[in-house]
Amino acid sequence: MKITDLYSDILMENTKYEFKAVLNQDNPVKWAKTIVAYANTEGGYLFVGVSDEGEAFGLSVDEVDKTKNLVSLVNDRHIFPHAKISFSIRSVDEEAEHFVLAIKVLQSDSVVRYRDGDFNETVYIRGDGNSTPATPEEIISLSKRKYGVDNETSQVLYNEKEWSEYIGLCQEFRSDKSAPTVKELQNEEIVSKDGYVKTGLLMFKDDYKDDDTLICCRLWKGNNKTGTVLDSEKFKGSLSAVFRHALSFIERNTKTGWNKTDNGGRAEIRSYPKEAIREALVNAIAHRDYSILGTQIDVDIYNDRIDIVSPGSWLLPKPYEDYPLGSIPSIRRNSIIAACLDVANLMERGGTGFQTMIESYKDSPTEKQPCVMIYPGFLDLRLYDKLFKNSIIDSDLSDSERVLELLKEGQKGVKELQAITKYKSRSRFLEEIINPLLEAKKIIRIGNDRSPTSIFKLL
Repeated sequence: MKITDLYSDILMENTKYEFKAVLNQDNPVKWAKTIVAYANTEGGYLFVGVSDEGEAFGLSVDEVDKTKNLVSLVNDRHIFPHAKISFSIRSVDEEAEHFVLAIKVLQSDSVVRYRDGDFNETVYIRGDGNSTPATPEEIISLSKRKYGVDNETSQVLYNEKEWSEYIGLCQEFRSDKSAPTVKELQNEEIVSKDGYVKTGLLMFKDDYKDDDTLICCRLWKGNNKTGTVLDSEKFKGSLSAVFRHALSFIERNTKTGWNKTDNGGRAEIRSYPKEAIREALVNAIAHRDYSILGTQIDVDIYNDRIDIVSPGSWLLPKPYEDYPLGSIPSIRRNSIIAACLDVANLMERGGTGFQTMIESYKDSPTEKQPCVMIYPGFLDLRLYDKLFKNSIIDSDLSDSERVLELLKEGQKGVKELQAITKYKSRSRFLEEIINPLLEAKKIIRIGNDRSPTSIFKLL
């Protein structure tokens, strides 16, 4: 019997599945490293009683019991902190005499090590079908991902003179225009009781120079990145400074207009409400994954929208489109950075930032509401230009008709086509709009059907 006959979703050994005929009790590291690697990454399954080729011959009941005891013993003596493990079995024969033992390992909140003696500890991480010792750089990155890049106590004492930009930010946005006291920062656990700052507050320090606060801003001529860059800036330094610089860049590269009021006066209208821009930037700074080296926040201004793209996966259990508009739960990836922004009155613990963006667009149609687009490894928070008039977007056409109208201009990618529809989910857009148009032979795809860079054109 093949393992696929027992578990239909398993095709081969990969990052989440590994097969073992038996577990060697004399050299446990040979298989225990897989458990450690799973705990350090995204979890996984170790199947015992299965050959490397996926043949499920199974173990007897006694062998299953001995294997479970062995795993528990090794987890107790050699794996620290202990991995979270559960067992299940499935019969491989009609007589129910032999079973495949599935060892499920959950992802750990801490960095897990295999300990062989008092002074020999190894951190393992999972590759595609193998478990390997982590390099020092990988351990640092893993530690940041587990504990949060911002939540370690540094050896730097808090001195308000060295955080003048952050204090200025607080004085600008706090309702009473006050500077935060040391006691207040200690109560929020931003500063330790003995005066040392958390690494998150270090990123707000005036002389902060690391590259992980980089924000790249660009103004494009047109609706996509194939156009000309009209203006661009790169900002790095303290998070206080890059936040201000990015706000200024957007301000100078977006429009302001006027509407007549009922009493004959004039009311200012803006391409993008100030509160929406502020909340979008705060969200990107607070929730980006700072452990991914060599990345940055990107702010791209197009004719009809702004895309604020930040590194990091979607943390919530359900897709974005499954949550009612404006009711996305708040999960904080960087607790100290978020607390610093909260103290500055730029971020609320209740997670109401996205609701603020929705409120500022309450007079806009559904297809122009703020939205989050989720891609592997990064998130795109999109705001639409309230002053932009597009004959396609502002028409009464169906989404399929809008796609066809836009393709009359020439071939386009999925992202640009999706932007003129109500769809927030790429998969649903492909399933409900693109695939029916392909089947009806109204459009054709150029490129691999699984490639995110494939483009479409009219037939």
